[in-house]
Amino acid sequence: MYEALERRSFLAMLVLVSLAFIFLMKPFFGPIFWAVAIALIFHPIQQWLTLKLGPRPNGVALLTLLICMVIVVIPVMVLVSSLVAEGVSLYQQIQAGEIRPGEYIDRVSSSFPAIEGFFAQFDIDFAQLRDRAVNAFVGGSQFMAKQALGFGQNTFQFFLGLALMVYLAFFLLRDGTQLVDLLIRALPLGDERERLLFAKFAEVTRATVKGNLLIAIIQGALGGIIFWVLGIKGAVLWGVVMAIVSLLPAVGAAIVWVPAALYLAAVGNTVSALVLTAFGVIVIGLADNILRPIFVGRDTKLPDYIVLLSTLGGIVMFGINGFVMGPLVAALFMAFWGIFIREFSDTTSHHRVGAGKSVPPSSNHSEG
Repeated sequence: MYEALERRSFLAMLVLVSLAFIFLMKPFFGPIFWAVAIALIFHPIQQWLTLKLGPRPNGVALLTLLICMVIVVIPVMVLVSSLVAEGVSLYQQIQAGEIRPGEYIDRVSSSFPAIEGFFAQFDIDFAQLRDRAVNAFVGGSQFMAKQALGFGQNTFQFFLGLALMVYLAFFLLRDGTQLVDLLIRALPLGDERERLLFAKFAEVTRATVKGNLLIAIIQGALGGIIFWVLGIKGAVLWGVVMAIVSLLPAVGAAIVWVPAALYLAAVGNTVSALVLTAFGVIVIGLADNILRPIFVGRDTKLPDYIVLLSTLGGIVMFGINGFVMGPLVAALFMAFWGIFIREFSDTTSHHRVGAGKSVPPSSNHSEG
């Protein structure tokens, strides 16, 4: 009786201490998540380096991390700095009156009156829709300017998080296998089930981060390049916007390049409009259908509506990191329930077969 009380008290304290530790780590959730993602994504490179260089944990982990810095971290920092500059410039041009979103919409509407008639069929007031679009555009540029200002003011915090991410990634690359084995020993879920869940977590993380983000970067880069070739202002900014919205199914990069193509046609630049339309449909549009099965895989692909809802929910809950964390949580949710349903169904089927099993009468007669 006393031993049972001790065990329950210990488990209660274990839960309380674990929750306290989670709340303690909450301010560093972003760097921790990206450190885990880096360790999982670059684990195959680490294994390859181990085969080439031998069992040198510190050296291999450091070299893997340097490869990650060159391939991912440094280009992302350059892109972020360019995005900040483009966002501030866009906001300043809107404030100075050099860019007038309302006039662009009016120009497209006057050149293509069928657009207004199309919305009228659904009892949608085009003028009200226009005002909302202008307000959204101005509000978005203002938001980006505020984010740029906040980024400048929180430079120390940004680099602190970056340093923490790199520091944790090194130890996760070096000691990741031992940490997984320790978690398998500690969690009371059954070793086989735990290994299956950790393998699924690694698979989903690689698919979500490496696959979806890589596809988004490719689509954004393609969109930015065609905007730059056609002489559209803010090519870097619009390329990043296309990369972000390409994570959303049923929306995609078309929400950026289609209005741009319509405006080019409205101002009489028909050749550029046709080039942008053809490039958007053939190159940018097909990139998702061709590359996603290669990078993500068919088994881990979520339904489009789940990706849309989980991405929007992730943004609300986790901020900018929600573009990755939202679909990841949704994929893990479906993976956990898939394992549960499979095991429960197998167990139920086994019991039903055992309970309903009987010896056929014909066999009894034959044996007699």
